[in-house]
Amino acid sequence: MEKVEQNSLGTAPIGRLLGKFAVPSIISMVVSTLYNIVDQIFIGRGVGYLGNGATNVILPITVIALALGLMIGDGATAYFSLCLGQGETKKAAQGVGNALVLTVAVSVLLTLGSFVFLRPLCLLFGATETILPYALEYGSIIVLGFPFYMFSMGFNSVLRADGSPVYAMFTTLSGAILNTILDPLFIFGFGMGVTGAAIATVLGQIVSTLLTLLYLRRCKAIRLTRDCLLPQAKLCLKLCSLGISSFFLQLAATIVIAVMNNVLVRYGAASRYGAEIPMTTLGITMKINQIITGIVIGISVGAQPIIGYNTGAGKWNRARKTYFLAVAWSTLVMAAGTMVFQRFPKAIIGIFGAESALYQEFAVKSLTIFLLLISLNGFQLCTGVFFQAIGKPVQATVVSLSRQVLFLLPALLILPHFLGGGRGAVGRSGGGCLRLCAGPDSGGPGTAQTCPSPSMIFTKEKFVCPVCLPPSPSAI
Repeated sequence: MEKVEQNSLGTAPIGRLLGKFAVPSIISMVVSTLYNIVDQIFIGRGVGYLGNGATNVILPITVIALALGLMIGDGATAYFSLCLGQGETKKAAQGVGNALVLTVAVSVLLTLGSFVFLRPLCLLFGATETILPYALEYGSIIVLGFPFYMFSMGFNSVLRADGSPVYAMFTTLSGAILNTILDPLFIFGFGMGVTGAAIATVLGQIVSTLLTLLYLRRCKAIRLTRDCLLPQAKLCLKLCSLGISSFFLQLAATIVIAVMNNVLVRYGAASRYGAEIPMTTLGITMKINQIITGIVIGISVGAQPIIGYNTGAGKWNRARKTYFLAVAWSTLVMAAGTMVFQRFPKAIIGIFGAESALYQEFAVKSLTIFLLLISLNGFQLCTGVFFQAIGKPVQATVVSLSRQVLFLLPALLILPHFLGGGRGAVGRSGGGCLRLCAGPDSGGPGTAQTCPSPSMIFTKEKFVCPVCLPPSPSAI
């Protein structure tokens, strides 16, 4: 980075500086989510909701790739900024070089493993018999693009830290635009369905990777040499430790998606919605959430090089001021998003294609409930990035995992037993249903009985067992 630009991180007004780095970062993060969302829209219109269900099944696998890419890339960025703040440009270059080699090695191994074990992974992440063929068709191509996906996403933050947030945005935007152009061509023009969508996505990732590689040959602050590419075990571990919170944050998201998909399939199959509709519609909701969350992540990662540089230079007041400003901006964005999602859920869902009335009903419920309290997420995301930027990986990891691991996962496993069970606690015993019966043929209110019913029926108000408590025809 040129000296005058490098000094601006430690001298320019915080508001203007954060805007300079955050705006391109926001565009970059939001556009990066379009890789999946554009696929969702065109697949929904060209293939149907089963194709959308397939992309939701593959999503956790791509999140694992993203988690590893960000662990290395964000770790390299934190190390890079801290070294530059201390005037150690040679160490900064070695960090970037080792990150490059590590990304290539890890991505190739992940691609091979994902390709070989794609079928069991799809089943693990909630694929039904109906969705599985689409998921295998889509995923077999998506996993081949993991090296490009991990590299382009992981090193995007390095480009920003080197003082080129606009170019970082350009690399992501170029891939997304190509993906958007090729999607309808392959899906509708060539009739390739989910295969076409997957090919378009991978081609977009390849373009982003090539543009990133071109930049690394002429970085502003450092000069990459062959010596920088020699792997150093201690340095690689340092990079991973600095980026570990990014890894665990994405890994937690993968676990949440897997658990949520299986919970939705289990309870959906026993409802009037069926197994596919709940899983598909929540997948759409989560991708919509990625857009608004991408804005907040853009603000926080835009603040990262400012915080990291000033921390390395010993300017703690500027680092803290940047953090608090990022939190304020993020909270305002999330609050605005909440109002839009609550006010226009049908219009937003309609973008992804028109389906049955049951589909629309559950989709609206999913969108309005799932995104009701997202205004609280800005503080957590910015705080995790702050600790990462100042070289505190343990604190960053704890903050990043608190919402999903400590609260969301237990809620996913516990609440359906109570909120989805109608009058009593619903569970499984053998091949039938075990519930607290209150019907006239039971042993009395609150008496536990086992019946031979293989499933529950969802009425307008509750789940009921067709043997213990037969519903009237008008209730279904």
